[in-house]
Amino acid sequence: MGGTGGKLLNLVLKVWRQTGKSEGKFVNYDAKGISEDSSFLEMLDQVNEGLVLKGEEPIAFDHDCREGICGTCGFMINGNAHGPQKHTTVCQLHMRVFKDGETLTLEPWRAQSFPVIKDLMVDRSAFDRIITSGGFISVDTGNAQDANCLPIPKPDADAAFSAAECIGCGACVASCKNASAMLFVSAKVSHLALLPQGKVERFERVENMVATMDQEGFGACTSTGSCSAACPKGISLANIAKMNRERLTSAIFKREAVQGDGI
Repeated sequence: MGGTGGKLLNLVLKVWRQTGKSEGKFVNYDAKGISEDSSFLEMLDQVNEGLVLKGEEPIAFDHDCREGICGTCGFMINGNAHGPQKHTTVCQLHMRVFKDGETLTLEPWRAQSFPVIKDLMVDRSAFDRIITSGGFISVDTGNAQDANCLPIPKPDADAAFSAAECIGCGACVASCKNASAMLFVSAKVSHLALLPQGKVERFERVENMVATMDQEGFGACTSTGSCSAACPKGISLANIAKMNRERLTSAIFKREAVQGDGI
């Protein structure tokens, strides 16, 4: 587990402990003899092994791929989503960025729409419901021509690829003072709206996803940029502008359709 070479660190972890809706609290734990080559989650594994050996409840946290791809991991480290290193998920964060003797405060995402399940784990199924409402392509493509035959301008392809890098970890929500999900939703809207396959239902998609986002209780966007700054994949605020244009265009088309019907 973790690296065996390099400097060994002794740290203090101030961890939020909570189960469901019960009242939570911070509890201090010693993390001793941690290799600076270990990842942050490997450090927590080591601490949890010690807790289990002492008959204590291990610290609960989400993880899966541990390669910065799945978006499962994520919590606040000293007030920063995913920790102090930019464009890095918790699972890719290494202990060498911390100093020996440092105290690290670990908290779950703080957002009404992400209720705490246990300790550092939160329920992010609100994101799943937003995706279900429109973050997909439903057009029948069974007999469509090969995608490689469809010319796509490189700027559009690059922008779509960048937006598609969103892993849905929730750092944008946790870092926003309003707990807004605009960066997440706009990334999903943008990467589909920019590609030919997604343009067929682009307006229905943006309306459904934004409506679901609002229903899930996420806050409003005030364009402070903290979401993009905290995003481990560097998702651009330009996606929010793109989503707003999609909504405006949808409203214009609706108005013209109504006027065209003489209503």
